[in-house]
Amino acid sequence: MASINFSKVVKTYEGAKEATVKGIDLQINDREFVVLVGPSGCGKSTSLRMVAGLEDITDGEIRIGDVVVNNLPPKDRDIAMVFQNYALYPHMNVRDNLSFGLKLRKFPTSEINRRVEEAADILGLREYLERLPKQLSGGQRQRVALGRAIVREPKVFLMDEPLSNLDAKLRVQMRAEIKKLHQRLKTTFVYVTHDQVEAMTMADRIVLLHEGIIQQYDVPGIIYDRPANVFVATFIGSPPMNIVKVKRSAKGLDLPAKDGKGNDHQWQINLDEHFAGGFEDNMFLGIRAEHIALENPENLPTLQLPCRVDLIEPMGAETYLYLVGNGHSINARVEPSVKVEVGQQVTAHIPLKCLHLFKQSDTIRIKRKND
Repeated sequence: MASINFSKVVKTYEGAKEATVKGIDLQINDREFVVLVGPSGCGKSTSLRMVAGLEDITDGEIRIGDVVVNNLPPKDRDIAMVFQNYALYPHMNVRDNLSFGLKLRKFPTSEINRRVEEAADILGLREYLERLPKQLSGGQRQRVALGRAIVREPKVFLMDEPLSNLDAKLRVQMRAEIKKLHQRLKTTFVYVTHDQVEAMTMADRIVLLHEGIIQQYDVPGIIYDRPANVFVATFIGSPPMNIVKVKRSAKGLDLPAKDGKGNDHQWQINLDEHFAGGFEDNMFLGIRAEHIALENPENLPTLQLPCRVDLIEPMGAETYLYLVGNGHSINARVEPSVKVEVGQQVTAHIPLKCLHLFKQSDTIRIKRKND
């Protein structure tokens, strides 16, 4: 097994105006399941391909275990990679697809058979070993692609958006199977996705990238509850965190009217009581949709905002409400038992303990006193 270490790694493509990966430092521990997530073009797949040896490193250093792999050929890195495209040989049955790489490396027949049978058992492929890829479903083909990586028994598994070609139901099933596979094999997994739900449900730790820079690297719970900046807050979570511009005032915070034509809505709050300091005159206020309530039966300390119900989306187990307060659009996620109508005037209660503040100058989150 092996850890992976990035030290000031840079990747710049020829002719590009700026680097795709901008000097990242990253430590992935042995046997850890780490997910690289972010929007298109953020550098996540490029980072993975540099580990695999499929992309040259412009500057910096990558280590797998104790070995610097900058100039090491892919075949000598003891890694296995699973791509978005299954890349199965269509004329070979499942058994031959699984064993082909081992045959090229001239493994003994007995060892090849052992590894293929073991991988087939792990992935539930035994009854499909004699079938061609065209006779398999999408999920079964993805299992074969995983099996081809498993038989190599590598130090590191690298996965580049392996579930993107599957339908929604199969993606949910396969992400659970991949997580179980990691628990069973006890190997280092590095997984790339643009889907924040996959990242939250699968990762031991998440690397959130934006424009080639790591925005936050932590366990999913910390990234969700204590986002490092506004980008992280709005990327992780569905629906994304509500973000509105506020001003610091003598009594606490003011919410300016969105169109600039109305009056500021004033909130009385002692910021020093709840936050560690570093306030600015202009800040962003953030609140998760599930923390907004239309009632406050326990009389908790809250910020209150008169709103109009603009849209209702029943989701079965929950209901999404699209509210408009002082010109600002706010999403709330409530129990289906909450009955409201479009156009109804309501009061949104924002618990102080769930409130986030971000600096407007650099969008960095201001720490709470209980962080």
